[in-house]
Amino acid sequence: MSKYVCELCDYVYDPAVGDPDNNIPPGTPFADLPDDWLCPVCGAEKSEFQEEK
Repeated sequence: MSKYVCELCDYVYDPAVGDPDNNIPPGTPFADLPDDWLCPVCGAEKSEFQEEK
């Protein structure tokens, strides 16, 4: 599973870790995050993330 980087603050969403502070369990692919999920650091929308290269 690919990691995704917030273009605004450089936060990296790692599917292996998930986002436990927002009830996203480990193993959740970025594509399966809820549409209203926001970057836990800066509040950016999913559209501000790019797949890590």
